[in-house]
Amino acid sequence: MAIPATQLRPGMIIKHNDQLHLVFKVEHRTPGNLRAFIQAKLRNLKSGAMFEHRFRSADSIEKVVVDEVPMEFLYADGDDYYFMNPVDYEQTVLKSSTLGDAVEYLTANLQIKVSYFDGQPVGIELPGTVELEVVETEPGLKSATASSVTKPAKLETGLVVQVPPFINEGEKIRVDTSEGAYLSRA
Repeated sequence: MAIPATQLRPGMIIKHNDQLHLVFKVEHRTPGNLRAFIQAKLRNLKSGAMFEHRFRSADSIEKVVVDEVPMEFLYADGDDYYFMNPVDYEQTVLKSSTLGDAVEYLTANLQIKVSYFDGQPVGIELPGTVELEVVETEPGLKSATASSVTKPAKLETGLVVQVPPFINEGEKIRVDTSEGAYLSRA
């Protein structure tokens, strides 16, 4: 299935140079008076090699159709991440090298989709937003209202996002998984 480069999203599996690649990160760039392009960080599924590739906006990319199985995240044990199929209770173990940046959004009982290609798990698809608890940030200001001023906040998974000054430790916030950005209080 061919898609334009502008529809590239993290977690997708594409065919590039006749090999399967997992899309880790996507940035749409428009440098000055030059043409826009898509900068994508890809991981070769066979060799595991990571590299960046620049696609023109008009490029056609072949998206690989994979089997997606709904699963629930159970727990992490070192480098291994355990998922369970809620239908037959079968467990799947994925390495952090397979998951990439997605590990920063995984919390217990999170509903995700695991992508399988030729019977092997090759990646996961996260929900659009996740709710995470703030574990470390500067104290909030009573008089602070929503403005362009932000402060860093460390979340329960170790992810650091920029939040408005009125967010305090212990609060749950909603985070966009595609950009890793604060959306709202949960």
